[in-house]
Amino acid sequence: MNEKLRWGLLSTAKINAALFKPLAKSPRNTLFAVGSRSEESALSYAAEHDIPRAHGSYEALLADPEVDVIYNSLPNHLHAEWTIKALEAGKHVLCEKPFALSLAEVDAMIDAAQRSDKVLAEAFMYRTHPQTLKVKEIIESGKLGNILTVKGGFTFNFNRPGNYRLDPAFGGGALWDVGCYPISYARTMLGLEPFKVFGWQVIGESGIDEFFSAQMLFPGGIHTQFDCGFRGPFRTFIEIVGQDATLHIPAPFHPGKKTRIFISRGGEPETIDIDGQNPYRGEIEDMADAILDGKAPHISLTDSRANVATILALYQSARTGRVARIKKG
Repeated sequence: MNEKLRWGLLSTAKINAALFKPLAKSPRNTLFAVGSRSEESALSYAAEHDIPRAHGSYEALLADPEVDVIYNSLPNHLHAEWTIKALEAGKHVLCEKPFALSLAEVDAMIDAAQRSDKVLAEAFMYRTHPQTLKVKEIIESGKLGNILTVKGGFTFNFNRPGNYRLDPAFGGGALWDVGCYPISYARTMLGLEPFKVFGWQVIGESGIDEFFSAQMLFPGGIHTQFDCGFRGPFRTFIEIVGQDATLHIPAPFHPGKKTRIFISRGGEPETIDIDGQNPYRGEIEDMADAILDGKAPHISLTDSRANVATILALYQSARTGRVARIKKG
């Protein structure tokens, strides 16, 4: 294998830019190639961002023998198809969230990873950040007492005609795009899986959910609730309420290099300052740990499957107006 893992970008999506600095600063990873739907687009993108190699098709990128890792930043409905193709081409894959749009797709991706013996992981960048690890440490320490509820939100105004987020055929919708974060956060912090969910949605003109409000019930009687949407001002937060104290995380899903979280026991909050990092640095180093050192990825494929299962159950509930149960396995 190369001295550094050589990364190839599958598409010229805007989110790619988040990886430029982390890859440039990493001792074990480097940005090497980009694949686009045309040679002109690939060459232009590569020249603009100083990427050594450009491929005029996705297939050509996957066929490049010098590419080790594929970053799949394609629209949601293409995650499964091109992740499987990349794995079958002998590449490791970091696939953007949401992992896939059905459990059948998730299972096919997991099967492809097992058959190819390559690393496959979901790109929930907040999961490897020091702030997230600190929150998990606080909960496990018992400082909050037994957890009663987790509340959260992720909204912003979004109205860009033609964008895949507004197209139901492309896996658009607020729950897929931003609701996946508070679901993942609650599941991660509780270390449990919800077994009952209930959801409400507001459908926009294009047919996607522009606003979604959800409740989830976890073992032990722990209730969680969150809202997400493309309507309203930008806001993100998580509040974890225990019997003894409440933990407030103002920036849970995109923490930066300096962050603060707050513990309240009814009086003045205790401020905890955290030295963080570029949130995308952790996920690329996590891939290097898995590929080069044989460590398990921070986000397991079982974890990713459970997040998709929860999203699907919430959509089912919103469509039927009834509580949906999540089956194991």
